[in-house]
Amino acid sequence: MSQGTEYTPPKVWKWEKASGGKFASINRPVAGPTHDKELPVGKHPFQLYSLATPNGVKAGVMFEELLALGHDAEYDAWLIDIGEGEQFGSGFVAVNPNSKIPALMDHSTQPPTRVFESGSILLYLAEKFGALLPTEHAARTETLNWLFWQMGSAPFLGGGFGHFYAYAPEKLEYPIDRYAMEVKRQLDVLDRRLAESRYLAGDDYTIADIANWAWYGQLVLGRIYDAAEFLQVQEYTNVVRWAKEIAARPAVQRGRMVNRTFGEPETQLHERHDASDFETRTQDKLQSS
Repeated sequence: MSQGTEYTPPKVWKWEKASGGKFASINRPVAGPTHDKELPVGKHPFQLYSLATPNGVKAGVMFEELLALGHDAEYDAWLIDIGEGEQFGSGFVAVNPNSKIPALMDHSTQPPTRVFESGSILLYLAEKFGALLPTEHAARTETLNWLFWQMGSAPFLGGGFGHFYAYAPEKLEYPIDRYAMEVKRQLDVLDRRLAESRYLAGDDYTIADIANWAWYGQLVLGRIYDAAEFLQVQEYTNVVRWAKEIAARPAVQRGRMVNRTFGEPETQLHERHDASDFETRTQDKLQSS
């Protein structure tokens, strides 16, 4: 479909493998594995299979925050290259039948517990360790309000705006305008809330902040889609303040590096198996050894 050409849907839609822009090679209208491949399992109870997309960043940040708080949350983080279709391996599909990162296996339970969907991973770990989720009913509910708000809203930012603005094979005015409008509305929702409180659920930093920062915080900091100027994100002063404060947290800085395969080499830790890996196994260190 080209700009200005009206599209008349056929009576029956058929899959055209060439469609889909940058990710056409991995998009398909069916679920299930495409090949047999077991997942690796490391020495720690928690096995994370991920990539440092915004959704993947949530899991890495959560683990690093738990460790910073002194919890026994050591984990192995294995890289899943979604560009190569590794999320369609039989082992990964067994952990997440939706074939999306991140996915988690908790081997501290018998049998091991699978956890998929980034919001579910955040909630599972928060409840397991009693951290980053208030126990008082009203504060817990407010945290979950903003966690689930992000889960429902961010697809318009990622699959909507991000796809048509950054990845689609053609720049089309209508979808870019439609989703830019929605993303700016969402930023306004966050900005109004953050004018009232330091963090999304109140005075305390929670999993709601981790979830939303991975998308909206990184957006206003110019870290995803290179769209900060286009969206005039500086207008959302409360979101920018909140985003910068969270970005300064050491655990967030570490978590953002986990399973990262792009950006400056010193920010990339393709796999994480020990806390010392941040000092010894980033790509700049490996390339110079």
